[in-house]
Amino acid sequence: MKSVLVTGSSRGIGRETALLFARHGYRTAINCRHRADELSQVKHEITSLGVPCLSFQADVGNYEDASRMISAIYKEWGELSVLVNNAGVASIGLFQDMSPSEYQQLLQTNLLSVLNCCHLVIPDMIRRHRGKIINVSSIWGISGASCEAVYSASKGGVDSFTKALGKELAPSGIQVNAVACGVIDTEMNSFLSEEEKKALEQEIPAGRFGSALEAAELIYTLASGHNYINGQIITLDGGFL
Repeated sequence: MKSVLVTGSSRGIGRETALLFARHGYRTAINCRHRADELSQVKHEITSLGVPCLSFQADVGNYEDASRMISAIYKEWGELSVLVNNAGVASIGLFQDMSPSEYQQLLQTNLLSVLNCCHLVIPDMIRRHRGKIINVSSIWGISGASCEAVYSASKGGVDSFTKALGKELAPSGIQVNAVACGVIDTEMNSFLSEEEKKALEQEIPAGRFGSALEAAELIYTLASGHNYINGQIITLDGGFL
């Protein structure tokens, strides 16, 4: 039975991704930093499908936390077939108004978490000569967004890391790709008023926000096949960029 770790899986894209993998029979490890009750509900939904599930409340931006979590997964299951680096936070506002601790925390959550988890799973994937790593990124990592400078920088870092690591690991039979999401209808956009949402929808050629399930389906597609796709940043944005 294949196994997957989805970080940041208590809600939104991470939740839908974890449930989709579970519906396809993957042993599913889930994680969040703060939302223990919501994570518990996701675990309940996964186990109700008859699929093994491991649940961890951990800060994957912290190497020691990530190491304890991934060590526990290997101890229980012996391997990880797929790593989905989804954990992330957003911050809206002028860069000059952010404190150093605020932007350091954002970079730690969005970028260092990806490096940490990859660093911890790669040795075993290399030994087995197979594995899939999918990083959840953003179109703002490609184009940049005003009032989201650090968020854009963190996702741009994820994109560059994905391209480089894909090249590095391709000889070992491991594929590393990223899904750069546009505007997805999740809690991350709940700060927008209805009027602002409608105005934003009008800027998107598809005329609507994407869904978390659509993102999950693309992530699963990359994880379940396509062994010749590597080091790519695949946009899911309704033609926005």
